[in-house]
Amino acid sequence: MVDKKSKKQLKLEERKYVAELIRYVLIGNITVKDALLNYPRRTGNDASLVAAYHALIHYEADEDLRARDALYKEEQDDYLELLAHILENGEDLPDNVIKNYKKYYKSANIPNGDDTTGLIKSFLRFLNIS
Repeated sequence: MVDKKSKKQLKLEERKYVAELIRYVLIGNITVKDALLNYPRRTGNDASLVAAYHALIHYEADEDLRARDALYKEEQDDYLELLAHILENGEDLPDNVIKNYKKYYKSANIPNGDDTTGLIKSFLRFLNIS
C-alpha cells in the first residue's frame, strides 16, 4: 500500500515529467504523438494532467494554423510553456484551464497501463462505453 507522502511524491514526479514532455514538444525534440505515447499511466485522478493531455492534443490539431499565423503560434507556445511551468512546480493548473477542457471531454483517453486490462479499459473509454 502506498502511503500519503508517497502518493504526493509520485504526483509531483508525474507533473514534472509531463512538464518535460511539453517542453520537448515545444523545442521539437519529440512529436506530440511521442509525448502522448509516453504520457504517465493512470493519471485520470489528476485533473491538471488530464487538462495538459488535452492541451497537447489541441496543440497537434492546430499545427496548420500555427504554420500560417505566427502570432497564434507564439501565443500557443507561451500557453503550453505556462502549463509546463505550473506543472514543474507541482502546482494545480488554474481552474479555468481545467474547466475549459472538461467541457469538451468527459475523460482523457490516457492509457491505463501496459497490461491487457489497462489496454481494454483505454479502448472502452475510447468507445465511450465505460
